[in-house]
Amino acid sequence: MSAAARAAASYQALQKYLAVGDGSGLYHERYPVVSGDNAYSYEWPFSQAHTATLDLTGMPGQQGEGYLPDLAARAVGQQRYWKASGGTTGKPGYASYPVPPYGGGGDFFYDDNEWVGLLDVQRYLMHGDREALARAEQIFQLVVSGWDSDTAHADPGGVFWTQATWSQDRNTVSNMPGAELGLRLHQITGQATYLDWARRMYDWTNRYLLSPDALYWDHVNLTGTVETTFWTYNQGVPVGVNTLLYQITGDREYLDRAQRIAGAAHSYFVTGGRLLGQPPYFNSIYFKNLLLLESVAGGHAYRDAMAEYGDTVWNRFRDSSTGLFRFEGSAQTETLQQAAMVQIYAVLAWPPADHRHLY
Repeated sequence: MSAAARAAASYQALQKYLAVGDGSGLYHERYPVVSGDNAYSYEWPFSQAHTATLDLTGMPGQQGEGYLPDLAARAVGQQRYWKASGGTTGKPGYASYPVPPYGGGGDFFYDDNEWVGLLDVQRYLMHGDREALARAEQIFQLVVSGWDSDTAHADPGGVFWTQATWSQDRNTVSNMPGAELGLRLHQITGQATYLDWARRMYDWTNRYLLSPDALYWDHVNLTGTVETTFWTYNQGVPVGVNTLLYQITGDREYLDRAQRIAGAAHSYFVTGGRLLGQPPYFNSIYFKNLLLLESVAGGHAYRDAMAEYGDTVWNRFRDSSTGLFRFEGSAQTETLQQAAMVQIYAVLAWPPADHRHLY
C-alpha cells in the first residue's frame, strides 16, 4: 500500500473513532473512552491532529486538495483553546484545555504553543495563509515572554516549559522549537528581532543541554540539575534549527552541525535499535526535521529510515479491523499516536522537494 493510501486510511480511523461528534470540532484524548476521561483532548494532541490534516493537504494533486475543507475545520477547532486575555505574562495564547463553553481552559505550555506557531508557518508556506502567519507572530511574542530573566537562577536564561506553578524547568523542547519558529518568521518577514531571539534560544540550549555525544538532554531545573534523557524530537528540532540557520547565514558550520546531530541521533536511535521505544509523536517531529535537512543537503538516508519505521509500525501495531494504532499492547489508541502516524505517511507521500516547507 502506498504512503498516501496509508495516510488516508489512518486519517479516516482518526476521524471515525477519535473525533468528537458534538459540533465542537474537537477530539477525544483516546479511544475507547473510559469513565473519568475528559470530554475533549488536551491542546497538544489536538495540535498534532491539526498538523496531520495540514500534512495531508501537501500530498500531490487532488489527493491533497481534498483535505482543504478538513483543514479549515481544524482551524475552527484550534480556536477552542485560544485564550485572548492572556496567561501569567499577559500575552494571549493557546491554553492546555478548551476554554468556555467547552472547558475551563488551562495553563499555557510554551512548547504546545510553539507547535501551533510552526504549523501556522507551514500553512503560510504551503497555502499563503496570512491569517495563520499573523497568529504565528502572536505566538512568538508569547514564547519570548516566557524567557527566564532571573540571573540568580542556575544556568540563567532559557524559555520555561510552562506557566504552571508546579514546574520551573527550561527544556530543549521549549527553546529549540521557539528558535525554529523565530527563524521561520525571520525568513518570511526579514525582521531582525526574530533572528536575534532565535539565536538567543539556540545558544542557551547549546550551552546547557547539549551533551558531549552531540545529542540533547531534556531539561534543566532552577538548581542546575539536568534531566539527561534523550528523546527523538529533542534531536530532530535542533537539526531543523541548524538547517534554517545555514539557509539564512550561508555559514557552512550550521549545516555541518545539523548533519552531525542527525548522524548521532541516527546511530543512537535507528542503528542502536531504540527508535520503536520512542513515542510515535516524538518520532514524527524527529523525522520531519531530518527531511528538512535532506531538502537542503540532499540524500535520502533519513527518508529511507522514516519509510522503514512507517512499514514496521503499520505491520506490527495497526489493528486492521479499525485502522487504529495500538502500541506496546495497549487496549487504547491516543489521538497523539494516531495523528503522528498520519503525519508520517502523509509526508512520505510528498515530493521530496516540498519537504523544505516542513517546520
